Amino acid sequence: MKYLDIDKFATVINCMDGRTQLPVLEWIIENYDIDYPDMITEAGPIKILAENKPKALIDAIKYRMEISINKHHSRHIFVVGHYDCAGNPEKKAVQIKQIKKAIKRIKKWNYDLDDIVGLWVDKNWKVKKIKL
Repeated sequence: MKYLDIDKFATVINCMDGRTQLPVLEWIIENYDIDYPDMITEAGPIKILAENKPKALIDAIKYRMEISINKHHSRHIFVVGHYDCAGNPEKKAVQIKQIKKAIKRIKKWNYDLDDIVGLWVDKNWKVKKIKL
């Protein structure tokens, strides 16, 4: 068992849709030097972040991000959109734009991060990194 000072955390802003959870976790652990992804879930979070509303949900996401960043020393943020999202039933092209806008918004919050990565989960539940 590792101790917190050597564990590596990331912060994942993902849809609450359970179908996306395992593929995203596996992809992050396989592609990054991360032990524990902290999950922040909402229904359609990329839409919330892209539109910067409602304020209560923006504040809730920021609050949970700050715990992950300040207590778990997360330095990587992953922002996830997916196929067949009930909370954000937009086409892939729209969701990709929302992911990019969400990343820009998070960058404006000026956290000490190594990177912010956009991910798309397709209809086969495969994870793809978004080119920014």
